[in-house]
Amino acid sequence: MSETLSATDAATSDADLLEQTTIAVRAAGSALRERFGEVVRYQTREELMRALAANDDTALDILRPSLTRLRPDAGWVEDELDGGALPPGEWWVVDPAEGNVNHLHALPEWAVTATLVRENQPVLTVVHLPLTGETYTALAGAGAHLDGRSLHVSQTADLDLSIVATSQARPDEDGKVVQRVGATITAMLTDALVVRTAVPATLHLLNVAAGRIDAFWQFSGARADLLPGALLVTEAGGRISDAEGRPWTPQSESFLAAAPGVHAEAVTTLSR
Repeated sequence: MSETLSATDAATSDADLLEQTTIAVRAAGSALRERFGEVVRYQTREELMRALAANDDTALDILRPSLTRLRPDAGWVEDELDGGALPPGEWWVVDPAEGNVNHLHALPEWAVTATLVRENQPVLTVVHLPLTGETYTALAGAGAHLDGRSLHVSQTADLDLSIVATSQARPDEDGKVVQRVGATITAMLTDALVVRTAVPATLHLLNVAAGRIDAFWQFSGARADLLPGALLVTEAGGRISDAEGRPWTPQSESFLAAAPGVHAEAVTTLSR
């Protein structure tokens, strides 16, 4: 009986934490929305980096104190491009401006995300799209939602009827990774109905969770752009693996999220 009560109390606590995290992420999104609208001009990589950092700092000034108050003992992932496993315990994995380059170019595909990771497992996530006002949330064991409405992955069972997507993990990607991305895009152009290529990864994964597209893949990647979507897709009934179909972890060199009906076909296409 005590074990049951303990599990229930933990779930209630995490649900409350998700609600408070949502408030913080929405507030950060509002601050970034006020900076959006004009193309930010830059002439050098240094100027670009300063512009990206200014957006990050605007959101972090809200997120860091808010999330630290919610979980004072949780660690904080400083670099949104970091990958690999985290040390034991709880960690906030935050992308203050997911799709930051899009924001600077006055493109609408950007978001604010915050994910709580416990013992290297995401337990809750919030992804807010400030321009539409949409907020996607997931809580481990409690489903994925868009503004309170349950999300479910696609029921498509044939890859040749599927819309699929991929993304660029980071600028200046390793040449071998670039070649692999190109080869798999070519393979998917043959096997799938439509192939979409764009950044950021998180927005594609929202669409997988919502059943709008059927599969997303990426080579390499960072915790901050894959963990939120991994939890959303899983809680919406999708399958997560690496591109070869093996269990995915933050140390994996590839990532695949798909509706169950097309997952095996997607693995076959990506592996050939």
